Amino acid sequence: MSDNGIRWWDDDGWSPSDTTGTVRVIDSWLVDEGRVRGFGLHARRFAEACSRFSGPGTDGFLRAVAESLPARGRWFPRVELVETGSRTRLRLWLRPAPPRTRTVRLWNSGPDRRSLPAVKGVDLDHLTALRAAAVAAGADEALLLSPEGHVLEGSTTSIVWWRGDTLCGPPPGPGLLPGITRALLGELAGQPVAGESATPAELADVPVWTVNALHGIRPVTEGLGRFLEDDAALAERWQARLEQLAVPVVPALNT
Repeated sequence: MSDNGIRWWDDDGWSPSDTTGTVRVIDSWLVDEGRVRGFGLHARRFAEACSRFSGPGTDGFLRAVAESLPARGRWFPRVELVETGSRTRLRLWLRPAPPRTRTVRLWNSGPDRRSLPAVKGVDLDHLTALRAAAVAAGADEALLLSPEGHVLEGSTTSIVWWRGDTLCGPPPGPGLLPGITRALLGELAGQPVAGESATPAELADVPVWTVNALHGIRPVTEGLGRFLEDDAALAERWQARLEQLAVPVVPALNT
């Protein structure tokens, strides 16, 4: 690994890199003592997103990434498809994981203006700016709405909610990023998250979670839905179940 933790991948191996270039696709996941939740799902999402752009294949790269991840500590690596001049390349950025936070406050940023919501990376600068605006407003994440005013997702998170005993979320489609943690929660629930189009007003009396690879499950305490102490306890029980899905990285890739 280079001193700054960033490397290019070519067929003959790794070489040092920096952060220059235009990022087209990214993906990230939490590595905790060598174990990852849903690594195969992250790899598939990254590969499918990269297939939209002309560039190198991802199979050898992702296998090399899996073999390069540390077996100790908490890390939040990012894989990238990057355009540098006339060339498209693959890059790994090995980053220490920030601390997990257990709750989240949402700031309504209005209608979604992403150019390609289903691909993680294309709108990275836009989403980074929205999250900065949310923090400046005293929140943690920006809430994205459809043109019709329905809840879509957060600037770095999927959003789900409970209708009684049913876990619900925005209907999948081209306007929504395929959330890996959302998919894993569906596996734990024994069925996919139920698709529901809902406005913030229609979620005023239900518990709402944001979910992503870094933090797992975080109940929303401000900006959307209802928050009670019992809601926090439920989230922590599901978080414990979610963490049990983490497995060693390379064996997961080989299955």
